[in-house]
Amino acid sequence: MYGNISIIDKSSKDPLEGEDAILLAEFEAKIERGEKIEPNDWMPKEYRRQLIRMIEQHAHSEIIGALPEGTWITRAPGFKRKMALMAKVQDESGHCQLLYNAAETLGKPREQMINDLILGKSKYSNVFNYPAPTWADTAIIAWLIDASAIINQVTNSRGSYGPYCRALERICMEESFHLRYGYDNVVTLATGTETQRAEVQDALNRWWRPIMHFFGPPDVASVHGEILMKWKVKMASNDDMRQQFFNQYVPKILELGLTIPDEGLRKDPETKKWEYSDPDWAEFFRVINGDGPCNKERIAVRRRAEEDGRWVRAALNQPSAKYTVPLS
Repeated sequence: MYGNISIIDKSSKDPLEGEDAILLAEFEAKIERGEKIEPNDWMPKEYRRQLIRMIEQHAHSEIIGALPEGTWITRAPGFKRKMALMAKVQDESGHCQLLYNAAETLGKPREQMINDLILGKSKYSNVFNYPAPTWADTAIIAWLIDASAIINQVTNSRGSYGPYCRALERICMEESFHLRYGYDNVVTLATGTETQRAEVQDALNRWWRPIMHFFGPPDVASVHGEILMKWKVKMASNDDMRQQFFNQYVPKILELGLTIPDEGLRKDPETKKWEYSDPDWAEFFRVINGDGPCNKERIAVRRRAEEDGRWVRAALNQPSAKYTVPLS
């Protein structure tokens, strides 16, 4: 899973400053022809920098994204749903590995990426800083958050950087199973008892604004944005992907008899575009910058996992050395 978390760094510095004009022209011609850029190919510094930021943030989002659902593994209703949820969480962790591998091909060590996450130097999707207090929350996450992720990832899989595109192709295949799992859970609740229907409606009410935040705020035209689109780092605008989500999933939500908690949501008959209420972008930026309901909790879990796993990494790197296994 992944959200479009402001991957464009809108600095005033010319992103092409100091680049070799001939190599740059060859690089752009290759992308224009539809060819993939590979790790050993020449690439502009800005292309490398933006890809590292985007891919590592995606990797962080996968591993952090497993936390809200992971807490429900032992509480899932029934053995089959426990097994299905466990498999989903395992898949998300595997996606993290694929993405860290892809980011490492650009020259940033995994250890540094993880350290930047723990220290708050790099971001992850805002949606994973919200709690999942009921089983219905996990159903909404698995259906609509994963649906948003698939739209984002399928779009980016057509990008220009080979290792990232190939990782996304595999990730999207697995996410499609997650989507069906989530949809099945939502349908079960929406067609169940009155209590179950109320529970899934409450979960949708809680998650609708974070879902609107998922694709990021409306894009602001900038030199950097134009270049990243030209280089096929960014393949579609945040608003275009949000409109695609509306087109695909608003009808499905309404078919289940659920109410979308936005009285302003409507499709303009002339433009064919969805209009919606302001989803409070101030909240989006506040949560992204660390002031969400679960930011500290999420990072604390990752810090603990990093500390507890240190002896394993040490043993693998130096099998003959002495090490201490933590008791807790």
